[in-house]
Amino acid sequence: MPLPDILVLIVFIVVYYTMAVGKLPGLSADRTGIAMAGAFVLLAVGSVEVEALPEVIEFPTLLMLFVLMLLGAHFAAANSFNVLSQWLSYRADRPRLLLAGVVISSGVLSMVLVNDIVVFAFTPVLCMALIRQGLDPRPYLLALAGAANAGSAVSLIGNPQNILIGSVGGLSIQAYFLLTIVPVIIALAVVYFVVSWVWRHQLQQATMIRYWEDSHSADRWLFIKSLLATVILIVLLVLFSEHRYQIALGVVLVLLLGRVIKTDRLLREVDLPLLVLIASLFVVTATFSALPMTGSAVSYLETQGWLPDRLAVLIPFSLIASNTIGNVPAVMLLLGVTEDLSVVTLQGLALFSTLAGNLLLTGSLANIIVAERAASQGIKLGFIDFMRVGIPVTILSMIPAAIWFSWATGMRW
Repeated sequence: MPLPDILVLIVFIVVYYTMAVGKLPGLSADRTGIAMAGAFVLLAVGSVEVEALPEVIEFPTLLMLFVLMLLGAHFAAANSFNVLSQWLSYRADRPRLLLAGVVISSGVLSMVLVNDIVVFAFTPVLCMALIRQGLDPRPYLLALAGAANAGSAVSLIGNPQNILIGSVGGLSIQAYFLLTIVPVIIALAVVYFVVSWVWRHQLQQATMIRYWEDSHSADRWLFIKSLLATVILIVLLVLFSEHRYQIALGVVLVLLLGRVIKTDRLLREVDLPLLVLIASLFVVTATFSALPMTGSAVSYLETQGWLPDRLAVLIPFSLIASNTIGNVPAVMLLLGVTEDLSVVTLQGLALFSTLAGNLLLTGSLANIIVAERAASQGIKLGFIDFMRVGIPVTILSMIPAAIWFSWATGMRW
């Protein structure tokens, strides 16, 4: 193997190893830092030309993700998440009703906003509200993460990997929604019942409701404006999904030209590390995909019938890859090394890679964000906490989803 190809392979292994474990021993750089460093190495040695970046990086995906982050930033600026968490906490005397409220809120919000944005904004304010009410926040935070993953599975704008799949495949937002709404509703119900059972002792500890004055009251006009923009965005995306980028840009443009929020405040709400991570992975994955050995490996898998064009391969791939390297890198890797995936296969990849993200803490960025944001509030959510809930949630949601998908699409096992 030529030396440049060996270097590409080493960079690929190091970057995707970091995606799985979080960071490299002895270094402070996280997933984003290592992925960015890997992309820089490949650019510096000429494995990928700077002039080729527009072809390598899927800029429409980054653009859609950035636009949706700006939309979520308007809700955050209106203090919508603060008010919602406070309203939920006033159900502290009925913990199971409070849990249902968290599941519904997180699931529905993640259907229309990127789930990473939802949990990033929602986690700290929910923690503070629950602590004030004297409740253990852990079951509610696990429900928040599980519902965010499950809810986002119904939408091609619900999470980064679905945005990418919808962009690359040109999938219809309406058709995908109608195909996946039933298994997603089942998955949300599964999240509620599993958390209720696993954390049943904590959820029996009702408390007297403590009311307090919150200085972060909602900006009603900004909230109504943001909500109206979201409704218009959804309606237009459903009717004219082939023009999704122009529609998203137009709707957010109207919000940006408002007189209430300064641009720098909105940009502080944008998850820049996530955008850099995805852009860097595009570079690393595309360079690896261009290696002759990669093409040979894919050809071999195809002759053995191991490509993910049937459920018996697609579901194990989603479970294993999503919970090792993460669902976003897993989708990028699969799309990078395989060509001409059918619409049904892409739809299945979007659904199952997202539902698989509930299995372990490492399964999705949303899980990691919830754990890290909770830790900043002094609440520890460990690997075991996620696993106790995640394993039954994933099994009980993937089985009916697979049966439904096979029946609805005719995809073979």
